[in-house]
Amino acid sequence: MSAGQLASLFIAHNPEADYQEIKDFAQLYIDEAGMEGINSDIAFSQMCLETGFLRFGNLVQPEWHNYCGLGALGPEQPGERFETKEIGVRAHIQHLQAYSTTEEVKLKNELVDPRYNWVHKTKLVTDIFGLTGTWATDPNYAAKIERLLQELERQY
Repeated sequence: MSAGQLASLFIAHNPEADYQEIKDFAQLYIDEAGMEGINSDIAFSQMCLETGFLRFGNLVQPEWHNYCGLGALGPEQPGERFETKEIGVRAHIQHLQAYSTTEEVKLKNELVDPRYNWVHKTKLVTDIFGLTGTWATDPNYAAKIERLLQELERQY
């Protein structure tokens, strides 16, 4: 989908957000995902789920630019922190890439995901349903992402 289409999905769930800012944010996802061979629709939908459409509210705080709950395991380990939204998006995409192959892959950008090597070659996920029980413990995790993807497809 385009950045505008992703932004429209987002705004449907968080109408208080600024459309242009979200469209620019969606473009970051499209660009980073494209560089690493990751489906940007899935990554963006996962970000929406993980952050409550950037409302946050759980362990991870907005200023940490952690858009996928990276390293958020509990109060003692509330999650990784990234300096900018660009680095946060890159870390999310790299983490998805780590799950997507057990092959040696040269990342297109400098590695910023501090958990990449922990996941890469140890956890292999071939579709979003493999994220349930590996990325997240919620038994409905993949189904929630799938619902967002279906909603996105219905819009267009």
